[in-house]
Amino acid sequence: MSAFVGGNAITLLENGADFFPALLQALEGAEREIFLETYIFENDGAGTRVAAALARAAERGVAVRVLVDGFGGRAFVRSVMPGLVAGGVGVQIYRRELRVLAMRRHRLRRLHRKLAVVDGRVAFVGGINIVDDLTHDGPPHPRYDYAVRVEGPLVEPILHSMHHVWRLVAWAGLRRRRPQPLVAPARTEAAGSVRACFLIRDNLRHRRDIEEAYLDAVGAARREVVIACAYFFPGRRFRQALVDAAGRGVEVVLLLQGVSDHPMLQYATRALYPFFLARGIRLFEYRQSVLHAKVAVVDAQWATVGSSNIDPFSLLLAREANVVIDDAGFAADLRGSLARARANGAHELRSGDWVRVSPLRRAASWAAYQVVRLAIGVAGYGRHN
Repeated sequence: MSAFVGGNAITLLENGADFFPALLQALEGAEREIFLETYIFENDGAGTRVAAALARAAERGVAVRVLVDGFGGRAFVRSVMPGLVAGGVGVQIYRRELRVLAMRRHRLRRLHRKLAVVDGRVAFVGGINIVDDLTHDGPPHPRYDYAVRVEGPLVEPILHSMHHVWRLVAWAGLRRRRPQPLVAPARTEAAGSVRACFLIRDNLRHRRDIEEAYLDAVGAARREVVIACAYFFPGRRFRQALVDAAGRGVEVVLLLQGVSDHPMLQYATRALYPFFLARGIRLFEYRQSVLHAKVAVVDAQWATVGSSNIDPFSLLLAREANVVIDDAGFAADLRGSLARARANGAHELRSGDWVRVSPLRRAASWAAYQVVRLAIGVAGYGRHN
């Protein structure tokens, strides 16, 4: 697991309203090199603005490298990618989807990270895809999500990871290795006073780094654990860690989806509600819009922001990236933002609420739970968690 490094300036970005202006400002100011990774890159308002900024950077001689997942970016390949390539932007697709109906385990091993580094100086890490917050057929409020803007020594491991994956994908596509040195190595001078570390999940040396960081923080909690997670389907160890924390007097708060873009997972998660409620864990459903966040705060000091959900697909299959921050000021900002989300857009569930749920909905949750467990088993990972 990566070590904490000090000397960073880390800014919390809430929703696309904060994220896209900050990202676009960095892209427009780029002088030497841009790396951008995303799971989804839509041909909408946000995607058009980002694509135009990338193309302008390439036009003025900046080395621009964009890596998009082959499943999440299926539309990108058809609609956005041709224009970027024509404009001189380097584009690669991670595990391109060639056969839609093929059922193989590796299809679940997606590039789910949302990262950017500009000139080795500023980085962005979080859960926000290149996609509009608001959709024409969705809720009237923006999708709820977070990212961070990073300056300082922590940019170096972020850039190293992105450069590494870029070279791996290039090698896999060309079947041979070609030197692809960095144009703008990371600047490692101090930019602030925040201690943080960068964690990834892959299928080699970092299979459980993000999960273990969560478990360590929850296991050490003494006062409060607040988790906001879009897709929440924890394994036994994670569930037990939350229950143990609540049992020793820690207030454990879960903010989960009330409006879902993947109903099957939402119904499966709801099957776990009676288990958590019976053990003193507080549950909130965010119902103002789609909750897409993957963040947590522990004891108003430890915090994490990233792309990793707390479900088997993130923790055991996909490439993910989180920043873990050890700083009371940052933790206070994130904790306050989550408190506002709970107050303004969420509904707290009580133990009696599940009793009043119709038998049909309870049966649907149980069935979804079994389907998700079956999918995990088919993928070959059920025995691990």
